[in-house]
Amino acid sequence: VQLQASGGGLVQPGGSLRLSCAVSRSISNINAMGWYRQAPGKQRELVAVKSSGGTTTYADSVKGRFIISRDNAVNTVNLQMNSLKSEDTAVYYCNVKNAWGGYWGQGTLVTVSS
Repeated sequence: VQLQASGGGLVQPGGSLRLSCAVSRSISNINAMGWYRQAPGKQRELVAVKSSGGTTTYADSVKGRFIISRDNAVNTVNLQMNSLKSEDTAVYYCNVKNAWGGYWGQGTLVTVSS
């Protein structure tokens, strides 16, 4: 398994979750690491991405609430999600890109509900 995501679950509105994605060191020359999500009946969309140069991009819907980070020591990309809303409910996928293509994790379900 090249990308292993974890940390999803059920949380109440206003709560927090932290997603983590372990990236295999067999994937080299990574240009960007990020998170996408797909809600039921909707297309997969970008949540946040961090380039190897440090540039970070967030979807407008999560700005100010979500923080993406990369831990080079353990080769993970993390997504801290705060002030969660019901519309954040989705399957979250981690993604990495290098010069030869992109890689996807298996997805982790986040459900925001009271």
